[in-house]
Amino acid sequence: MVLVTACYSSHEREGIDFLPLTVDYRENTYASGRIPGGFFKREGKPPEKEVLTSRVIDRPIRPLFPDGWRRETQVVAFVISADKENDSDVLALTGASAALALSEIPLQATIAAVRVGMLDGKLLINPTYEQRRSGSLDLVVAGSRDALVMVEAGAKEVSEEDMILALDAGHGAIRQIIDEIDSLAAAAGKTKLKVDAKSPDPTVAAEVESQLIGPLADAMRIRDKLESYSAVDKVLEDYLATLPQEDAERRADTKSVFKGLKEKVLRDEVLERGQRLDGRAFDEIRNITCDVGLLPRAHGSAVFTRGETQALVTSTLGTADDQQKIELVDGETYRRFMLHYNFPPFSVGEVKFLRGPGRREIGHGNLAERSLLPVVPGEDTFPYTIRVVSDILESNGSSSMASVCGGTLALMDAGVPLKAPVAGVAMGLILDETTGRHAVLSDIAGAEDHYGDMDFKVAGTADGITALQMDIKVGGITADIMQQALEQAKAGRLHILERMRATLQDPRTNISSHAPRIVTIQIPVDKIRDVIGPGGKTIRSIIERTGVKIDVEDDGRVNVASSDDASAQKAISIIEELTATPELNKSYLGTVQRITDFGAFVEVLPGVDGLLHVSEIAHYRVKEVRDELQEGEKVLVKVINVDPSGKIRLSRKALLDRPAGGDQNAGNRRDRQPVKS
Repeated sequence: MVLVTACYSSHEREGIDFLPLTVDYRENTYASGRIPGGFFKREGKPPEKEVLTSRVIDRPIRPLFPDGWRRETQVVAFVISADKENDSDVLALTGASAALALSEIPLQATIAAVRVGMLDGKLLINPTYEQRRSGSLDLVVAGSRDALVMVEAGAKEVSEEDMILALDAGHGAIRQIIDEIDSLAAAAGKTKLKVDAKSPDPTVAAEVESQLIGPLADAMRIRDKLESYSAVDKVLEDYLATLPQEDAERRADTKSVFKGLKEKVLRDEVLERGQRLDGRAFDEIRNITCDVGLLPRAHGSAVFTRGETQALVTSTLGTADDQQKIELVDGETYRRFMLHYNFPPFSVGEVKFLRGPGRREIGHGNLAERSLLPVVPGEDTFPYTIRVVSDILESNGSSSMASVCGGTLALMDAGVPLKAPVAGVAMGLILDETTGRHAVLSDIAGAEDHYGDMDFKVAGTADGITALQMDIKVGGITADIMQQALEQAKAGRLHILERMRATLQDPRTNISSHAPRIVTIQIPVDKIRDVIGPGGKTIRSIIERTGVKIDVEDDGRVNVASSDDASAQKAISIIEELTATPELNKSYLGTVQRITDFGAFVEVLPGVDGLLHVSEIAHYRVKEVRDELQEGEKVLVKVINVDPSGKIRLSRKALLDRPAGGDQNAGNRRDRQPVKS
């Protein structure tokens, strides 16, 4: 259950030219009957899941607000009951649409959201957590009655055809939910407010367009981004210099018209002239360069450059101790693969304070992480914790997809045996909703992203899609446009993969010399207690003696990590000794633990005793066991039998010389010595 509210300010905010919308999603731990961890025992800073869900709600509803809406607006979603089987993010988005539909806020359309999964080739609407883990597709789709407006997906190399089917199935379910929301709004909704969007003076608009459209188009066609931005600003500044300073209204109208002219130039360039501002064809990818192994101390590094977008990506290998513990309303989990995305202000030539990651950085990092996660090897074959960091050095479009490409190269440079390389590309759309004319653009630059009608990011291998994200600014796109975009994205992805393979064909065979070496051995589950010892005493002793890190899993896997191979082998030898089981016909130097009338019990391995029967002590008849053996004495014995229950029979006489002349009854003789082994 999710409680969703929508509120707005009673007055407009002056002096702004953007939509003042805030979306907050919170998961209360009481919803699942849990108390938060930590000292304060209450919810604090929003974790990554809450930030990402807030973005999922914000992105599809933001374009639905009318132009000119300048009232502070806030949508708040609280998870108040969680069954630990179903995710609440799509409920929060649908609830936000319902709350806005009931309110006085004049949204242009009703939307809803569902999750679509694929298990054994069958599509599922709103699958459970278990079905999502087992399935090959995890797709969140939001839409109106007529079209889709937002898509967020993670997949295990799903084909473009299957993705289209999943989107269509999700849209069908969305229409059913919208019918319910519209019925609720008709019965209980409030009268919508009217928005009077201020328009510039038509005379001023016509004059500004006639005077500036030509110089502006020339400035926007300059290939270098910063040079183009500077030229565009100069066009406006030169024109404003001709206007009287006291005519504030006309100057404000001029700025407003000029802003719209930039969008008109871009759209006319594509739809009327049939080319892009930088002269590329619609499906052309910018020039790509790749470099790997630039940082000598990092475990893996790469610089991926596409046009004026550049990402420095590093990968670091750690042990199980480095896994991130995540506390959610559904319980605690551990994360062994992490990708962090940083967008410093110098990457776009700006001056800002350096703070912690914002919502955009968290969202871009999550998209890149979802793109790479399906090809990261499992812990059973590669027992490392992996952290990838992408620092954007320069940005002019699709830095998240540059992080995907650079992340693949950095992981391969670190020696991570990826199942397949992954590349990503950002697609754009210019659509004339009146005539239906459109153009799908590959590898969009910053201006095409800002003024275009769609931002559609697709990442995957040569065999299929691993992640997808789509945001649409217009009323929606048709299935035909979506199919064209996916096909064009695949061609671009394959081109980028080819350029990446030219730099590094396969993962390196050895990991960096600076990375910890992890050796994995398997021990019987019932021997785990012997390795750990009472209160962890034994395992701490091994760590202190060898200087390694040891992680013992519930299934008997033991990971020994060390930068020194000799230390790792020493620790493994100790563990193998602790967990070894006696082998038939093998000799052991054991210790006599207890003597009885019928023989002695000898410890052949730590914690493992065997029976040395009186008849197996010597070749002659032994009348008194204590005359032959003493408790605590070291004795060489041979394993002669191990029964199914684990009981061990030992022999000492098998290792002794027989007495000369066949003297079998010479009495107790302690002078018989074992044969040297």
